[in-house]
Amino acid sequence: MKCAKCWANSGLGARLPSPLPPQAARPPNPTRHSRHRDPPRWPPTPPPLPGGLPSAGAAPRRREAWPTCADLAAMASMVEYKGLKDGYHCGYCDSKEGKASCGMWAHSLTAQDYQDLIDRGWRRSGKYVYKPVMNQTCCPQYTIRCRPLQFQPSKSHKKVLKKMLKFLAKGDVSRGSCEDEPMDSTVEDAVAGDFALINKLDIHCDLKTLRDDLKESLESEEKKGGNPKKEESTELIQSQHIEEKLGSGEPSQSVKVQTVPKPGKGADLTKPPCRKAKEIRKERKRLKLMQQSPAGELQGLQAQGELPSLIPPKSKSNQPKSLEDFIFEPLPEDASHKLEVRLVPVSFEDPEFKSSFSQSFSLYVKYQMTIHQDPPDECGETEFTRFLCSSPLEAENPPDGPDCGYGSFHQQYWLDGKIIAVGVIDILPHCVSSVYLYYDPDYSFLSLGVYSALREIAFTKQLHEKASQLSYYYMGFYIHSCPKMKYKGQYRPSDLLCPETYVWVPIEQCLPLLENSKYCRFNQDPEAVDEGRSKDPDRLQVFYKKAIMPYGVYKKRQRDPSEEATVLQYARLVGQRCAESMLLFRS
Repeated sequence: MKCAKCWANSGLGARLPSPLPPQAARPPNPTRHSRHRDPPRWPPTPPPLPGGLPSAGAAPRRREAWPTCADLAAMASMVEYKGLKDGYHCGYCDSKEGKASCGMWAHSLTAQDYQDLIDRGWRRSGKYVYKPVMNQTCCPQYTIRCRPLQFQPSKSHKKVLKKMLKFLAKGDVSRGSCEDEPMDSTVEDAVAGDFALINKLDIHCDLKTLRDDLKESLESEEKKGGNPKKEESTELIQSQHIEEKLGSGEPSQSVKVQTVPKPGKGADLTKPPCRKAKEIRKERKRLKLMQQSPAGELQGLQAQGELPSLIPPKSKSNQPKSLEDFIFEPLPEDASHKLEVRLVPVSFEDPEFKSSFSQSFSLYVKYQMTIHQDPPDECGETEFTRFLCSSPLEAENPPDGPDCGYGSFHQQYWLDGKIIAVGVIDILPHCVSSVYLYYDPDYSFLSLGVYSALREIAFTKQLHEKASQLSYYYMGFYIHSCPKMKYKGQYRPSDLLCPETYVWVPIEQCLPLLENSKYCRFNQDPEAVDEGRSKDPDRLQVFYKKAIMPYGVYKKRQRDPSEEATVLQYARLVGQRCAESMLLFRS
């Protein structure tokens, strides 16, 4: 970040868009967009440069009036707090006046400051950074992160990966089970399975009703001439009645029925159950291993209660495929298509970003008009640049960071020489943060929303090898009250951020709470507090009249009674660490 004088001489002031009318700076509405990319479509128009900084060519002022580069170098983040915005439309539930959020314009942010902000529930859209007011907004938005180091792709994830491999290798197009957007798909096995289990455990089975139903069924059989045997087994379950009860959410484990099937109907319980050939082979192999083991070794295992397992350990070749195995599986030499993923810094000074800008922008327009039905005047080059090419993050390349450094990037998916998808991501000290995705609707059959998310998870693991502290994948907001946004819970294991204490809680522990209430405190320790809260507001750093000063000094110069409440609200939301490391611009 440059000081005011260097900023002016560099001409940055002249390159900023001119302010639009006040109605253009409306609160964010993120709900029209894809996957876990939920920033608002219309961030406020950039405000003028802090403190009325002059543009290039302006008359020079006295040098002592400007903060020096050394002053600002140690504190590169500068934000302009806009306060609370409430009573506006929500696209998740279609409430006309249900949304509420606080926002600020970020002139610049260090990677660490933005990492600290998203760990307190903030998200960015372009340079506008916002935080939902969780206990007021109609659809609470919980920050969600995935743990890539323990991630295992689900069955449906593997289907998407195999579909891509098949398309690249043979050109096969499977349009029957198209998954255009995870936002538009149903909640999948990971989340649905949890809810099924929770529902079963929470409902008590009415055994009396089941017995009455069974009695009526047996009496009906007797009337038809059937005469059930009196010798009854305690292990057989009447599948028809059990299925009826499971349909009502009742558990099956405690429902046992005593009866013996008629000759020719059902299994003969006087004989051992049939075994699959595969199980018999495993048993033979186990016995063979035990015979080959030395007697002393076997006795030692028996003494410790550690007999060889019924199923011997799988060899490496039999281990389930990892995410990387699917993504980087070699293609035949005569493959029909070639897919290349390029990581491009979001900077017009980068030649690769600049040369691909026109194609990337055309793809964005096609996506917005086809998928979201945006009119052409709402997806112009100005909107695209401000929304997805303008970032407050300063590019950083610390020695202990990844080779690509920290900052904002476009991950471009090139198929046979043309861009078919772009994932906008931020690479931060502890995570890869997903911002947005847009893709060519002609390739919706490849489920590019799911595929790109899996690629970004694998990319996070790759970055972790160089930067060990970078080990999480942030997916934006999880909105339990919106069915279309529950898909993020499919990427396991994952955690949700507690909106009161800002600690991460496994999503499995959060889901039962969210079933009872849209807004929840996930941290179940009643004594726990926000450890990063603002404890000493006077140490908050303020940039006022081209001078840096602590809030303790600034408040003595203020006569506006509402100013203190605004600054203290800002300090509470960003926490003590960001309050001290970021400059709060006040006019």
